[in-house]
Amino acid sequence: MSQLSHTPTLAPSSSVSNSVSWTDLTRQAIFDRWLSGLTTAQGLLPASLRIASADASFRRYLRVDTAHGGSRIVMDAPPDKENSEPFVRIAALMKSTGLNAPEVLDWDETHGFMLLTDLGDATMMSAIDPERPQANHGLYMQAVDTLLQWQLASSPGVLSPYDAALLNRELSLFPDWYLAQHRGVQLQGAQREVFDKAFALIVQRNLAAPSVFVHRDFMPRNLMMPFQSERLGVLDFQDAVYGPVTYDIASLMRDAFLTWDEDFVLDITIRYWEKARKAGLMDFEDWHSDFGAFYRAVEWMGLQRHLKVAGIFARLTVRDGKPKYLADAPRFIHYIRKTCDRYRELGPLLKLIDEIEGTTPQVGFAYGRM
Repeated sequence: MSQLSHTPTLAPSSSVSNSVSWTDLTRQAIFDRWLSGLTTAQGLLPASLRIASADASFRRYLRVDTAHGGSRIVMDAPPDKENSEPFVRIAALMKSTGLNAPEVLDWDETHGFMLLTDLGDATMMSAIDPERPQANHGLYMQAVDTLLQWQLASSPGVLSPYDAALLNRELSLFPDWYLAQHRGVQLQGAQREVFDKAFALIVQRNLAAPSVFVHRDFMPRNLMMPFQSERLGVLDFQDAVYGPVTYDIASLMRDAFLTWDEDFVLDITIRYWEKARKAGLMDFEDWHSDFGAFYRAVEWMGLQRHLKVAGIFARLTVRDGKPKYLADAPRFIHYIRKTCDRYRELGPLLKLIDEIEGTTPQVGFAYGRM
């Protein structure tokens, strides 16, 4: 994709990013020229530039005020580490579907700087009361409605497919990073066979589901509370694909940073299913009439995600020096064990994970073995 604008070549009289730290002074100078070139047209107040947030990638986000009392977000994404083209493309796609996603106002593609509209600084996560599930019911229904709007806009050929190759690459993160790098366990022989068989089954089950647009990290940390809008905002969508309809609801209700009791998970998932089937998204096998069949598919999809994310969190710690993410790994191991415990064909995987983790096998089942 071509640049939205050329980088200004006039150097400012002084740095506009003194309040933001830079490890690369050359990059800072390029940034200062770019931001200064936008100041008049966008009504920016460069002296107000400050850190807004950072994520698990090499991207960081800055906030800058405007002369009319609002603010804008600046994305700093070094192009040698981050490809921003998907963000720009999918932001436009989301806006075209009517979702409340950031608008790209300017993009210096060469240097990886982007100016965005600001969706505020209050995430859905910040508004959640983790001690009272039902107090969050309305918020989750807003999230469900946002998800359905995204899914109903789906069409093939627009986003990359969530195919077997991608599902398998994601699954491989668990043995490669969580087991080998974090736990020091190298799978060999019978152990490798257990994982290979389980992974093949997980991919087979998930590829059987109908395909829609998949956000791929649809959870409260990436949803923004209404800000200058009556709708939830959507962020962190640059990895969106076209794949299983089960993925985003699994991501929403089996959160990377928040655990809900089964009753609340079922409540919201059932309400999603009811809305989705009325919209024609459940016209597959017996999903339209049998919530249980759909829910089992959601669990198999969630299992793939949990294995992947446990691997990602280990990689963030070992390779990228971000240990805070691995603190949530026990939540994912719990999700993995709980799902494996419900399905007989996953019994060998559960046994092996219990051996590796040194955990005691679960006794009693929520729904019995399936």
